[in-house]
Amino acid sequence: MKKIMCISGILCIIASFCVLSSSNSYAGFKICLMQEQKGAAAEFRPLLDYLIKKGVNASFVAAKTYPQAAKMFEKGEVDGMFSGSGIAGCMIIKGLAYPVVRPLSNGGWSTYWAVVLAPTGSARFTQDAEYFDNKRVIFCGLASSGEFFYRAVKGNIGINAKTLNASSHGAAIDALDRGAADVAIVKNRVWDNVKGKYDGISRVGEDPGENPNMVLMVSKKADPKIVERISTILLGLKNDHSPEAEAVKKELGITGFIKTTVNDFRFTIPLLKRAGVDEFFNFSF
Repeated sequence: MKKIMCISGILCIIASFCVLSSSNSYAGFKICLMQEQKGAAAEFRPLLDYLIKKGVNASFVAAKTYPQAAKMFEKGEVDGMFSGSGIAGCMIIKGLAYPVVRPLSNGGWSTYWAVVLAPTGSARFTQDAEYFDNKRVIFCGLASSGEFFYRAVKGNIGINAKTLNASSHGAAIDALDRGAADVAIVKNRVWDNVKGKYDGISRVGEDPGENPNMVLMVSKKADPKIVERISTILLGLKNDHSPEAEAVKKELGITGFIKTTVNDFRFTIPLLKRAGVDEFFNFSF
């Protein structure tokens, strides 16, 4: 009898341990990464490890294209994705996801906007589509500080402009510098970091509105409890000085995360809609 009671006691302890472990561990959270974003997995690996340490069973899931990523959001095959404001805004307009947090850079900023660059001495850009007429305009595709800005300004106005797609904002600036383009539309943060290298280029205009940077967009099908837990973890990163937390801050170049809502897209959403984005938009023009 004593042996049976002893075994029962052990089983109770094991059961209690299992319950405790499950209460401190959260179901899976699948983070979508775009295959075209080289280095993204390495960049976000410390963040993934940090979430896992905090009890979130997080993992990466790759998507080849944005249409595929959208379908994965729609079907609940992924739970979240860190995204620039252009794609994030498209996900909002399409009703697939909503924002929760975004990083605060070491420089203290969390937003950005488009700047228009041209050879020094060029006329100022005045938000008029005719500025681009008979010019070669280079930008990053599907970027709020690139193609979306250009198309929002252009609207339905017929102009004779040649558009060029750049692999990055830096590549667009280089193309302008070597004379392969007449105008470049790029992210202001990138331009501010490199403008000292380009004596022959000047900023001739900019977007008057700001866009949230690298937002964590969450699927509407994700478990709200998990989303709340992850938001709490990321919002607490700033005051966490553990080695894992510091590794995240170092790799991403941030001090922490701040809460983000649809209201932070109050300039971005109208921009995208003027560019032609609606709920049926399939991430191409």
